[in-house]
Amino acid sequence: MPAIPSKEQLMELLAHSVSTHYADFTAAAADMGLTSSQAKTLSVLRRAPASMRSLATTLACDASNMTGIIDRLEKRDLVHREVSATDRRVKNVALTETGQKAIDTIRQQMEQTQTGLDKLSDEERAGLFRLLTVVFPR
Repeated sequence: MPAIPSKEQLMELLAHSVSTHYADFTAAAADMGLTSSQAKTLSVLRRAPASMRSLATTLACDASNMTGIIDRLEKRDLVHREVSATDRRVKNVALTETGQKAIDTIRQQMEQTQTGLDKLSDEERAGLFRLLTVVFPR
């Protein structure tokens, strides 16, 4: 490992990390009978309810595709639609309790990611968290 990695080396490691995390996430979602797009939707909604438009933007998909994803999640009682408190024309999507449990289970079943994080000390986890929030502010 270089004493001071270059940006290119960091970007390569980040790319590898993200693709490994995504593969782990996709496999765990499939075990729950969900597509990666459905599971990503649950993950986004875990933070807060969102409008259909903002979900489509966040997930970089067409609005009609988003409708299909939400319809399938709603049939499984993982999400529900509700009228926006600020604009009655807008429908927000929110996780149900079942949806919350589903995304929690997916994250718990991400074996490679869980195993890697388990190797970190409390101090290392705190440092990684701090660094990730600097590089990727919310």
